Amino acid sequence: MGQQEKVATSLAGAVSDGISASLAPVDAELARRYPGDPGTRQPVHTVYVPGDTFTASTLRTWGDEAVKALDQHAPDAAALAGVLGIPGELAGPVYDRVRAKLEREPVEDLRIDFEDGYGPRSDAEEDEAAARAARLVSEAYADGTAAPYMGIRMKCMEAAVRDRGIRTTDVFLTGLMRAGGLPDGLVLTLPKVTYPEQVTAFVQLLEAFERAHGLPDGRIGFEIQIETSQSILAADGTAAVARMIDAARGRATGLHYGTFDYSACVGVSAAYQASDHPAADHAKAVMQVAAAGTGVRVSDGSTNVLPVGPTPQVHEAWRLHYGLTRRALARAYYQGWDMHPGHLPTRYAAVYTFYREGLEQAAARLAAYVAKAGGDVMDEPATAKALSGYLLRGIDCGALDTDEVAKLTGLTRVDLDAFASPRRGTLTVTAP
Repeated sequence: MGQQEKVATSLAGAVSDGISASLAPVDAELARRYPGDPGTRQPVHTVYVPGDTFTASTLRTWGDEAVKALDQHAPDAAALAGVLGIPGELAGPVYDRVRAKLEREPVEDLRIDFEDGYGPRSDAEEDEAAARAARLVSEAYADGTAAPYMGIRMKCMEAAVRDRGIRTTDVFLTGLMRAGGLPDGLVLTLPKVTYPEQVTAFVQLLEAFERAHGLPDGRIGFEIQIETSQSILAADGTAAVARMIDAARGRATGLHYGTFDYSACVGVSAAYQASDHPAADHAKAVMQVAAAGTGVRVSDGSTNVLPVGPTPQVHEAWRLHYGLTRRALARAYYQGWDMHPGHLPTRYAAVYTFYREGLEQAAARLAAYVAKAGGDVMDEPATAKALSGYLLRGIDCGALDTDEVAKLTGLTRVDLDAFASPRRGTLTVTAP
């Protein structure tokens, strides 16, 4: 092999060094603002339960009620597939997984509600309910009956309820600390955020609590609930939600769309308030763009059409909920709210169908990318990231099994994590 010809250049190395030096602040800013997805499990839904009705048996009761609804209104795979339009080849696997999920882990994320779902109570009553919630959450994590994620939604930072919201947060967090410490799955939800300064104020509250208990700075994160038009478009024409993420100083974990408060805020009539209304689509699109790359996840809202009553009425509500959930998944809103135990069968049926129907194609594309085998789609690293994320979300919620994904892709969970979040590590995957 002959001597390699030297490549000619025109610029001295000092030019590159100078450019790198000038961009160092930008590099640091990119790393701070856009760290990428945290690589942790994202729940497929959040269940809201009023603070005065939450008990140690709430999670199991929701699962039992959901199974009861299946037994009554769709007792087998063919029946559920007929109602929802699930393809025949997926009917059995989806139905079996839904029932198993309802028995094993019916709720992935529980929020004990001290805001709209709680109603007017005396200060003494709310204090007692918040302390009781802390005790029950701690006991659930200790005995293994907890949902993967649990926490509270306190009152907002508006003047009329601010002091009560601060106190409830303090009572709840203090109760957790006294019961053994903050659980890893702790989630707080700050509702009705209108100005970034309200986010800053909540950060100050959490900082003060961390200092009081000697906790690491930033230990407590929270979700921001988007329920007002001003949180999407500020008075100066900017996207306020983007400024809210920045105001959270790395503590924001999610943006949750509030279907009915937001719809009412922009004047949508009650009959048309739904998560697929054009106003909702606009708000969520702004949220999605603002959150992209920041590690903050976006959650869809809920439907208030409950699957109760005679079977035809339940089926109609199920079809609506299933369709809205599938629509959200296609738009990359991988989480939503569920307001009734009867929503759980269709939540999981929609999620499981979404991941199982695309399993083979996604796995084949990812395996081909790793092997550089080509195919009829020219995939890039960004697509490999999306394919891996899709498979990981399917595994996390129970739609897919780790072994079947490994068999189809030749990749381990560690490999999938590396592809899904490449900025968090170096890819070391080799072709199978």
